Amino acid sequence: MDSMRVKTPEEIELLEHARRLVPALKSRTARADRDFRVPDETICELQETGLLRALQPRAFGGYEVDPRTFFEIQTILAEGCMSTAWIYGVMGVHPWQLARYPIEAQRDVWGPDNATLISSTYMPVAKVTVVEGGYRISGRWGFSSGSEHCQWCFLGGVLPADDEFAAEHGTFLIPRSDYRIEHNWDVLGLRGTGSHDIVVEDVFVPAHRVQRTNNPMPEATPGRLVNTNPIYAIPFAQVFTRAVSTSAIGALQGAINEFRANAAAHVGKHGMKTADDPVAQITVAEATIIVDSLKLVLERNYAHLMELATAGEYPDVETRLLYRYQSSYVTNVCAEKVSELLRCMAASGLYSSNPVARLFRDLHQARGHIANNFMAFGRSLGAVQLGLPNPDPYV
Repeated sequence: MDSMRVKTPEEIELLEHARRLVPALKSRTARADRDFRVPDETICELQETGLLRALQPRAFGGYEVDPRTFFEIQTILAEGCMSTAWIYGVMGVHPWQLARYPIEAQRDVWGPDNATLISSTYMPVAKVTVVEGGYRISGRWGFSSGSEHCQWCFLGGVLPADDEFAAEHGTFLIPRSDYRIEHNWDVLGLRGTGSHDIVVEDVFVPAHRVQRTNNPMPEATPGRLVNTNPIYAIPFAQVFTRAVSTSAIGALQGAINEFRANAAAHVGKHGMKTADDPVAQITVAEATIIVDSLKLVLERNYAHLMELATAGEYPDVETRLLYRYQSSYVTNVCAEKVSELLRCMAASGLYSSNPVARLFRDLHQARGHIANNFMAFGRSLGAVQLGLPNPDPYV
């Protein structure tokens, strides 16, 4: 596997841009939480530096970076603000998906402006009616992260069977003029993601703006005939699901950074520095090796996925389920470790203004995402390991 991968100058530059943004992101966290949205200036910076075009096709002004670089950018941003990193992962991975759509759909979105952003909610709740030239859809979807910053939206629904394909999950791409945002995002953590509801009332979606989400066949991903970089051949479930778990790795690193700074200065009511507490010492060490281990697994998995994609091969079912399970497990273990760090800060750590407390809330919110339900994905892997059929139609 490509364990000694050399980053391109463009990738190095994008990573440096991300690192330089961290202090500003950290300074805006309270405002993002209060306003239920990442500040507009943050989105402008992510746009101006090219970070949101990391996975976008070169034909439309993007960089087509290796997914490992994309997710490294996400972890760096999370050290400053997990809400920013979360919507970066979601909005930043959408150009990768659009690159697999027919070229007509890519031109619809990027033709007028290649900086156009897309939000999403893949809940399969669309009421779908087949009509001439496409579909009519209606519905209400929850959890559309970063939706207020976007001009288009990917929406989930079940496509009915036809002569060529069985019924399966589909993604409908619709412009902002065809949906409204219902502002209802008042939650424990990741408040800045602004993950509001999307409402659509009987809208026509032309066939070229609809994709069979998890279908890897060339006829279901015609954009790959134009965008031939192997990154676009990796299975959908192996890319998007990491977009909603990887920010947790950077957030735990951010909590470690804050904890170390606090422990060196804080003296408790009994006169002992936190840094002198043996429990604090082992807790920060354990959190550190968790971050390191999670990064190594991500790097190895994507090295393998890129190797397969470059060879025109598709990962077998056990590999897909293993990697899927490992992705879902990230938020679980990071939430556990940030809980331990917060406990070591005792009563002084419980103020809402404490950065570790904020990251505690963010990580536990991330843990609740359906894509991070590690127990369900563990059962799917275990079933296949024990000789049973794959119970997960999406992996």
